[in-house]
Amino acid sequence: MKYVWLIWSGAFLVPWVVLYFIKPGFRQKMLRVSLWTSLLGITEPIFVPAYWNPPTLFDLAQRTGFDIESLIFCFAIGGIGAVTYNALTGGRMAEVPHAERHEGRHRWHRLAIAAPFMAFPPLYFLPWNPIYPGIAALVLGGIANVLCRPDLLRNTLIGGVLFLAIYTILMLLLVVFSPGYIEQVWNLPAISGVLIAGIPLEELAFGFSFGLYWAGIYEHFTWHRSQINQGA
Repeated sequence: MKYVWLIWSGAFLVPWVVLYFIKPGFRQKMLRVSLWTSLLGITEPIFVPAYWNPPTLFDLAQRTGFDIESLIFCFAIGGIGAVTYNALTGGRMAEVPHAERHEGRHRWHRLAIAAPFMAFPPLYFLPWNPIYPGIAALVLGGIANVLCRPDLLRNTLIGGVLFLAIYTILMLLLVVFSPGYIEQVWNLPAISGVLIAGIPLEELAFGFSFGLYWAGIYEHFTWHRSQINQGA
C-alpha cells in the first residue's frame, strides 16, 4: 500500500517518455509545460485528506500534506496533456501572425490563460469537496481558452478526450493491480461515491477537464496554433 501511489504516479512517466522520444519536435514544449505543471503538486494539502489520503514515501502526506509522488504525477500529466493532441494528429506548431494578435478578443489573452487559477479560490470556499472546484476551474479555463482563441476549439475538445482515454487506462491498471486501494484511499463518502469500472466518477471528470484546459494552454500562452499535416 505504501508504494502504490509512487508506482502509479511513476506509471504516468511511461506515456510521457514514449511521447518524448517519438516526437522530438515537441520535447522542448513537453519539458517546459511539465516543469511548470509539477508546481501544482504543492497543492496536495488541499486534497489530503478531504478528497483522498494515500500512503506516501516517508509518510509525508500524512505528516505535512505534501508528497513527492504528487510532483511526479503533475510533471507527467502536464507534458502528456500538452502534446498528445498534436502528437497523434501529426500537428505542428505555427506562430499566430502579429497582426492577428491585436484583434479585439485577444485583449482577454492573459485573463483567459489565468481563468482556472482565478476561479478556483472562490469556488473552493463553497460547501463541497475540493475536487469539484478543481474540475470546475479547469472546465472554465478550457472555455476561456476557446472564447479567446476559437482556433483552439479542436485542440481543446479532442485533447480532453485523448487525455481522458490515457487517464482511464492508467486508472484501470490501478484498479486491476491494486484491488481495494481506491476504496481505502479515496474519501468516497465525501464525494459522489459513484464508481465506473471501479474508477471514481470524479477521477474521470478530472481527466477530461484537465485535458480540456491543458491541450491548448501552451499554444495560447506562446501565441502558437496547431497545423495538421495533410499527409499525416
